Amino acid sequence: MGKGYSAAIASNPYIVGSFACIGGGLFGLDISSMSGVLSNDAYKNTFGNPGPNAQGAIVASMPAGSFVGALLVSKLADLFGRKWTIILSGWIWVIGSILQCAAVNRGMLVVGRIISGLSVGIASAIVPLYQSEITEPRIRGRLVSMQQWSITWGILLQYFVEFGCSYIDGDASFRIPWGLQMIPAIILSVGMLFFPESPRWLVDHDRDDEALEILADLHGKGDPNNELVQLEINEIKDQVRFERTEGAKSYLDLLKPGIVRRVSLGASLQMWSQLSGMNIMMYYIIYVFQGAGLTGRRGNLIADSVQYVLNVLFTIPAIIYIDKWGRRPMLLAGTLLMGFWLMLVGGLQGGFGEWGTVDGDRVWVITGHDGITKAVIVFSYLFVCSFAITMGPVSWTYPAEIFPMRVRAKAVSVSTAANWAFNFALAWAVPPGLSNIAWKTYFIFGAFNFAAFIHIFFMFPETAGRTLEEIEEVFAQGHTFTAWAIKRDVGKKTLQDVVREKHEVHEVDSHDEKVGA
Repeated sequence: MGKGYSAAIASNPYIVGSFACIGGGLFGLDISSMSGVLSNDAYKNTFGNPGPNAQGAIVASMPAGSFVGALLVSKLADLFGRKWTIILSGWIWVIGSILQCAAVNRGMLVVGRIISGLSVGIASAIVPLYQSEITEPRIRGRLVSMQQWSITWGILLQYFVEFGCSYIDGDASFRIPWGLQMIPAIILSVGMLFFPESPRWLVDHDRDDEALEILADLHGKGDPNNELVQLEINEIKDQVRFERTEGAKSYLDLLKPGIVRRVSLGASLQMWSQLSGMNIMMYYIIYVFQGAGLTGRRGNLIADSVQYVLNVLFTIPAIIYIDKWGRRPMLLAGTLLMGFWLMLVGGLQGGFGEWGTVDGDRVWVITGHDGITKAVIVFSYLFVCSFAITMGPVSWTYPAEIFPMRVRAKAVSVSTAANWAFNFALAWAVPPGLSNIAWKTYFIFGAFNFAAFIHIFFMFPETAGRTLEEIEEVFAQGHTFTAWAIKRDVGKKTLQDVVREKHEVHEVDSHDEKVGA
């Protein structure tokens, strides 16, 4: 492995584009590491029976760390490269997991979760960035969307570990799962040593020979003279050269005309993914089903697990067809469906529920209406399915592909930071919200989904199937408030088109040289 990576791994587009998704799985592990212990008596006793506000603060400490981690990515990714930043995120997660596993009070638990959050924030921003820069356009959406699938697998696997350990008496019932979650991070950090660096990052740091070698292994079966490889390296060089003339790399670049629009799209999409209400259904599903009238700790845990299985399964069609269906149709359909299901859940809760007491806590709960209880559970499942097949994968894919090279790391980190800022706010606010305004909480999130639909319809152009360089032409069309007017073939080029353009440029340059002589 004299190249610093395995050429065999680099030659397989699906392996090279998907392995880093383990970084996304870390977020999933964290979601279940908390949702699976909310009804655990040993957890409650160890950490002083936290009330709604205290429990919200414990959960929110992770996205607080993630917010900082996402903003750090811009510096880390440009300084150390995409590959080594991913490796770093894995080792930070290990430190956070150790502290959580050994926590003896809320303070130590919160510190461990903040450190783990730092890792998740870094990974959630750098992994889609790495994938978008190292995969070919025809499968880029599919592979970047696997970030979301990895999150769903992390949620599912950790939840079943939590469920199995729930049969253990004492602190081991939650400490064992919290300790085991460091294993995927170790696999990620060690495994990434065998993967190549982003060719675009290498060219941006004047390491063209290394970039050419990696592109040859990625797309030319090791042949640096392959026509497609040569076209790709020249396209990247031209793009990097052009972007360098645009100005220095700083956060001020994000405010420049043409860029600020994209930053707003990337950040707002991540915002809408949180305001969709998926936050409730993942972190606090046990509270949702408790309010629906589903009693009994084990019964609730089983019902929760069905939701997590559906989350994994319904992400698969999105991964397969995201580049065929397109980003816009998926987002528009998803926001409408999610808003509809949440309105139904809120309406049933409001119409058939009342304030009661469950396990000593004041809860808005449905009692004596078995059919309504089942309906709320089914609509919750349908909501999760709608998110999994639409908003979930696209919310990671879209921000990773719409920015030019010179601001890509910073812009993606800002977009991802928006995700964590709203994740933090909602993780803290939802428990008090459910304990105070109860069913009205669902109406609020339903309204957010309908607002997202309007925003996406007017302002989000289609980006599926284009190279990162071709996407520049999409945004050059304008149509800031009429995004539907940008056709899906705008910016797309065949290999013959690129060759013809290169020849035309060469002929113009030759003519200019003759005139000058």
